[in-house]
Amino acid sequence: MATVTPPNSPLAHVAAFPAGWTAADMQERLGGIPLERILVVPPPGTATIDDVELVRNATGRICELLDGTLVAKTVGYFESRLAAVLIHFIERFLDTNLLGIVLSPDGTLNILSGVVRAADVSFISLQRFPGGELPKNPIPELVPDLAVEILSKSNTKAEMKRKLQEYFQAGVRLVWLIDPPTRTAEVYHAPENPIHVPSDGVLVGEEVLPGFELSLEDLFARAELRKPKND
Repeated sequence: MATVTPPNSPLAHVAAFPAGWTAADMQERLGGIPLERILVVPPPGTATIDDVELVRNATGRICELLDGTLVAKTVGYFESRLAAVLIHFIERFLDTNLLGIVLSPDGTLNILSGVVRAADVSFISLQRFPGGELPKNPIPELVPDLAVEILSKSNTKAEMKRKLQEYFQAGVRLVWLIDPPTRTAEVYHAPENPIHVPSDGVLVGEEVLPGFELSLEDLFARAELRKPKND
């Protein structure tokens, strides 16, 4: 007699995988990311939101949750430095423009059913908090207004394409992808057709952070402890 796996069961994702599914298939589905980023405990397809927090508490690893699978987030020291500097500039702007809060790379959010993402920098407007109360649970059901991803060597184009699709499906309004090697950025208002920001260009908060502007030169100069060229 055939059995039916309930949709809220830890095995729901496993039941949805095609027969003969392999590790290579899973790797391709997750965007061709390096295998060392795909956790096998709990087994792929069986992980839940609770496992994201359990792994973080046990190992310190920040993971995202996709298709019932934990995917380790990798951030190098310079990518982390850029995130910290960007948070500094946004927080300084928020000192006189109390529009919301900023989260760092370990700020995991349940943005869609069964999908946990942790952008390198997230801005969440006050309107996202009912009654102005910040959530108490470690992985709240929240969607950022601005999500910033600082690209690292292990990020693939397919991975970022899926991430963009999920961000805008969830209701993210603005995404910045910052590329450290070229010191450039791509600005997205939808999953496709980004606006290129050259190395001498400026990131603008638009309607998400009205009045916020930051040149990429200033961002990288502070991250590298040097004076901007225009000083």
